[in-house]
Amino acid sequence: MKTITVKDSELSQAALDGMNSFLQVFINAIREAIGGELTDETMTELNADQMTLLCWDTLREEVMCGGFIQLIHNGYGPFIFKNPFAKALNKMWHIRDLSKMLYEVHTLWLENREPLERDCTEDEFMALYEQYPQFDDYDDAFIENEPAWTEQIAHYVDENLEKFATVK
Repeated sequence: MKTITVKDSELSQAALDGMNSFLQVFINAIREAIGGELTDETMTELNADQMTLLCWDTLREEVMCGGFIQLIHNGYGPFIFKNPFAKALNKMWHIRDLSKMLYEVHTLWLENREPLERDCTEDEFMALYEQYPQFDDYDDAFIENEPAWTEQIAHYVDENLEKFATVK
C-alpha cells in the first residue's frame, strides 16, 4: 500500500473552507501518491476506502458537469459500475440512497452502453441527452443530493482519517 500523507495545516485550512475542500486535500494526496493516474497497477496500491473516495471524486466531477451520459461517454462506466463502489457506499460508508441510485444507473448503463460509449462528434454527443432521457431523473437527483452526500462522505473521512492518510 502507498503511504499517503497530508499536512495538518492544509487539512485545518481546508476544513474551514468547507467539505469539498476538506475532501480535496485527501483526493489530491492520493492522486499525487499514485503519480496522478489511476491505472490497474496503481489501484492495487490503494486501500478500499481510498479507492472509494477516488470513485466518488470521478463520479461527482463527471455527473455535476455533464450527467451520467457524460460519465459513461467519457469511459468511466466500468470504473464506477464494475468496481465494488456502490457496495462500499452501502456497506462501509452507509450512504444507501446513493448506492441504490448507482445500482439503478448501472442497469441503464448495461442496457445502453454501446451507443453511449461510441466515439462521436460534439453534436452527436449532445443528441445523446435527447435520445436517452431515462438518465435525466438520475442526473437531477444526483445534483439535488450531492451536497448531503458530500457531507456524509466528509464525515466518514473525518471519522476514519487513518484509512485515508497519515496526518502530519
